[in-house]
Amino acid sequence: MSLALQLYRLQQIDSRLNQVTTRLSAIQALLENNAELQAARQILESARTEQHEAEKVLKTAEYTANSQRVKLEQVESSLYSGKIQNPKELQDLQNEIAALKRHLAILEDNQLEAMLAAEAANAKLAEAQEDLQVTHGKVIGENAALQTEQNSLQKESDNLNAQRLAVLPVISADVLELYDSLRQKRSGMAVSQVIENSCDTCGSSLTPGYAQSVRTSAQLVHCPMCGRILYSN
Repeated sequence: MSLALQLYRLQQIDSRLNQVTTRLSAIQALLENNAELQAARQILESARTEQHEAEKVLKTAEYTANSQRVKLEQVESSLYSGKIQNPKELQDLQNEIAALKRHLAILEDNQLEAMLAAEAANAKLAEAQEDLQVTHGKVIGENAALQTEQNSLQKESDNLNAQRLAVLPVISADVLELYDSLRQKRSGMAVSQVIENSCDTCGSSLTPGYAQSVRTSAQLVHCPMCGRILYSN
């Protein structure tokens, strides 16, 4: 098998692989960028944020209420310890205890509200997660044809990559570098067939002798006009 033919077959694989990859990306975008699916994701993200904030508020309320209880216990302990005998000091402690209890009641109300808010946020998050799963299943069902095409193209992609790996070892590194360079410069077409003594890609006419050298030369022959590697049956 000539080197030009090997490169021509590699180009056929690469060209088809590019087409398959592009289509797979487009299908993935269609499946992932569904408006209903995006909306469900946004709702879930909002619910996560709300739940996170509610948990923070609850932890702060619990900590504040617990600190107040500890302070109340300390003051009550001082009052009932029997160590304080001065009536005024005892009255001051009783007044402080009453104030601490009033404030604790407020803090406990805040804690209860925070607890209820956290429970509601958790329920909302669970509902949003379930809605996203349902929506995702619905989108997949509505796009069954796309899913089938995606599976088929993925198998073709795997097969093309296997073919490419089988071709590469017989091509030297410097030739591969030349091939890749030409593909980048020439819109993905590094190799062009010679048809009726003309470069099939750019249309440049070749002399009969030049066309013959393409068919018989062991070396790579380039189109004098576009510079692509020429291949002829």
